[in-house]
Amino acid sequence: MSRQSTQPTKVRNGCWIQSQALVIILLLTITLCASLPISYAGENTPPLTIGTQEIGLSVGYLFPHLLKGKKSKTEQSGPAFMPSWSMMLTDPIGNGWYRGQILIGAEIVYIQFQQPVLTHGAGFAPSIKYLFEGTHKIRPYVIFSGGPFYTDLAGQIPEQSGRFNFVLTVGGGISWFLTPQMSLNAGYRFQHISNAQTSYPNVGLNASLPFLGFSLYF
Repeated sequence: MSRQSTQPTKVRNGCWIQSQALVIILLLTITLCASLPISYAGENTPPLTIGTQEIGLSVGYLFPHLLKGKKSKTEQSGPAFMPSWSMMLTDPIGNGWYRGQILIGAEIVYIQFQQPVLTHGAGFAPSIKYLFEGTHKIRPYVIFSGGPFYTDLAGQIPEQSGRFNFVLTVGGGISWFLTPQMSLNAGYRFQHISNAQTSYPNVGLNASLPFLGFSLYF
């Protein structure tokens, strides 16, 4: 086997090791956070007031989601990394089970597509999040984000012809507050990538994105 033919395999293996190392670092961080003493186990939901800021990191893995009736056939997959920032816009609103708070913010979306070819994508997505009041330390939430997304998948799969795209995600999750300033997060997002008809073809790529992460509040 020639040196040229082995080079793509070496690059793929190197990037796979890097992505796995980042996932391991995140899991170790979460494990360390979970081992911290929880001094307010008997208290109610931690108070988050207007102006409270949240910074966080979520890591997940894309699984292809081929919608019925669509022409998309590429089963793209790979790790996704999403550092984020948001700010509490309201005090608790509403009554009953839907009582909660609104946050606005933004996140950086980085995806390393490992299938069907090794490529990369990065984008910036403003977000809006509704954090339910929940009970005690558990607070469910729903989130929507969307923004520009650049990827070198263009020309390497039949669905996409342009490097400039948009990424849209919608999903939900649960935040488990270890302290009033720290939470562990887990959830699911549906993700769509397309170029909004700025070039042809534009079939779009859809994926399921389960994720884990943590947030800090201040």
